[in-house]
Amino acid sequence: MRQMSPFVTFLKLVELQLWITGAVRSYALELNLTNSEKATCLYAKWQMDFKIRYETANRDYKTVTISDHGTATYKGSICGDDRNGPKIAVQFGSSFSWSVNFTKAATTYSIDSILISYNTSDNTTFPEAKDKGILTVHEPVAVVIPLNNIFRCKSLSALEKDGVVQEYWDVLVQAFVQNGTVSTKEFLCGEDKNSTTVAPIIHTTVPSPTVTPTPKGKPEVGTYSVNNGNGTCLLATMGLQLNITQDKAVSVININPNTTDFTGNCHPQTALLRLNSSNINHLDFVFAVKNENRFYLKEVNVSMNLGNGSVFSFVNNNLSYWDAPLGSSYMCNKEQTVAVSGTFQINTFDLRVQPFNVMEGKYSTDLAQDCSADDDNFFVPIAVGAALAAVLILVLLAYFIGLKRHHAGYEQF
Repeated sequence: MRQMSPFVTFLKLVELQLWITGAVRSYALELNLTNSEKATCLYAKWQMDFKIRYETANRDYKTVTISDHGTATYKGSICGDDRNGPKIAVQFGSSFSWSVNFTKAATTYSIDSILISYNTSDNTTFPEAKDKGILTVHEPVAVVIPLNNIFRCKSLSALEKDGVVQEYWDVLVQAFVQNGTVSTKEFLCGEDKNSTTVAPIIHTTVPSPTVTPTPKGKPEVGTYSVNNGNGTCLLATMGLQLNITQDKAVSVININPNTTDFTGNCHPQTALLRLNSSNINHLDFVFAVKNENRFYLKEVNVSMNLGNGSVFSFVNNNLSYWDAPLGSSYMCNKEQTVAVSGTFQINTFDLRVQPFNVMEGKYSTDLAQDCSADDDNFFVPIAVGAALAAVLILVLLAYFIGLKRHHAGYEQF
């Protein structure tokens, strides 16, 4: 199959509104990408907003909001072919670019990943930046959509990673358009399925969240899996309880696996499990390989709607939990805490995960790495100390017994 020479029939960038605080602007982008036969291959219309936090030469931090930095261009947007999937690429001036990739399976297609690139050498956009150069942020998305469906998400989705906050809403997108006609059949995001409200208004300040009452009992244990097209590549069984602290108020949320969707992806060195529900935009567990023979939980990325328009978002990509050999699983039946930050932690119950080398859709028959082995590490020094104390007590007893017999011997004369 010869590679198509795609061209863009239109890419319209419309300024929607100018917020009075901080001069924050938001945009609606609309893209109708066509192939060499002038048939639509990809259609997208969405709104987005970006905030980037960076360190200055004075060792303080500034936040820049990407607004009107010149005419948007679309260099790199493609329909895709047998070797490369479709891609939307947008550039705002010379200092900021954004792109999203799509992949295809037998009956579905996926919004696979988002890549952001920005240049801190641009003194106009990033004044007094300490580190100069081009920085990138790669965000796995893994939203799976049936073929010949258009994906719609009016609700706000927030992603945060490496100091970059991305916010999307009013999203309409269809890749792999069939016969050049955009589908009228919509596939709704989880946030829209139980909502009849219009797209939320993004605030420059986050209001205080509504405190959720502490649920009674342990969360229900759910089973989650990821399929990479060749079969199951990730397995996870666990009960999840989220603990969020804001303004000294604690929200405790038990995840119900019966109302939770899950997606993800698998690669040779990383694997992603993504959970989402009516109030969870995404809860990502990112696993990585270390030393070519072990895996561990490297990153947790969360975005949740807490009520009253408040969105809680946090990411920590420097974790080190659930360490186990490749080809086996990590298991912990007792309650365990993953401390993502000082304000967010996850309690797990009856946990078992295997993000790599899953065979025939089942956990490995090899002995699982049990978290009780971690406890054994604490028992070893305690046992050694107890043994030494016992030896010392025996020595003292022997000494006193010998001393008493010595005195008794003198009394006989």
